[in-house]
Amino acid sequence: MIVGLHDAEKDYFRHGKIFPNLALMKISAWHKAQGDTVEWWVPVLRYDRVYSSKVFDFTPDNPDLPDDTIRGGTGYRDLPMDQVLPPEIDAMYPDYSIYQDCDYAIGYLTRGCPNHCRWCVVPNKEGPIRPYRRWQDVVRQDTDKLVLMDNNILACEYGIEQLEAMIGSRYRIDLNQGMDARLVDERIASILARLKWIRFIRFSCDQQAQIEPIRRTIELLGRYGVRPYQIFIYILVTADITDASARVEALKGYRAINLYAQAERNERLGVVPNEGQLEFAQRYVYGGSYRTETWTEYCRRKGFNYHELEFPAK
Repeated sequence: MIVGLHDAEKDYFRHGKIFPNLALMKISAWHKAQGDTVEWWVPVLRYDRVYSSKVFDFTPDNPDLPDDTIRGGTGYRDLPMDQVLPPEIDAMYPDYSIYQDCDYAIGYLTRGCPNHCRWCVVPNKEGPIRPYRRWQDVVRQDTDKLVLMDNNILACEYGIEQLEAMIGSRYRIDLNQGMDARLVDERIASILARLKWIRFIRFSCDQQAQIEPIRRTIELLGRYGVRPYQIFIYILVTADITDASARVEALKGYRAINLYAQAERNERLGVVPNEGQLEFAQRYVYGGSYRTETWTEYCRRKGFNYHELEFPAK
């Protein structure tokens, strides 16, 4: 059998850096174990089976995919949210050879989340939080880097124990989804401080109620030697930009802390960021202007109507 793989993000962002698709790597590993030939899908060639995975619902569909393509991923809005890989494929160790530029391991130690945030698909897709893998089963032997994609690892005792078990190993990690600072206590702060990190310790600040827990966590980690420049905070930018601005103002005073704003987008629910949200995330925060001026000052300097979020014609 000849199998074609289609990574919708890799296809669409072909000139940019993309994150490897874990589902496709497991599908590739399973088919190769059956003796099948696996390659990236090419429109002009014929295949016995084609798989397409799409992560983001704003990534365009490829109209050239065969009608019988097996599609999966949250990016396909017409598919069931809770669609998962068959158990025999999900159990496979990923085939990293299909992403030759990937020099790190990726995976999950836990799946699911106990929260039900309006902007998050995880509870509907994965259900309640639960143990999933041991860290020893996720790492690669040819690299010391491990990127974990757990959505709320600190909400699960198993996840905390897995992190603690990694202390003293040769592996450096990144929890790329951002942890919940509300769950950090003295024990967890000690664990996080003793782990080796690829670059940052990441947290999320999606609402103002998380400001004080993040401040407390920064102070706790500081007592264990973690400096603010080692901390990375995701800032969700909803249509209420005043709320996001308040979170930025509350946190930017920590010397060299890293703030990253993301405009809320969930096209499955009809949520698309407006121009103000994009300006805030892509230029005001990402461009670094937040370090020297408030959002209101930035809008005045740029000539934007901050209160009505009206932007001059370009």
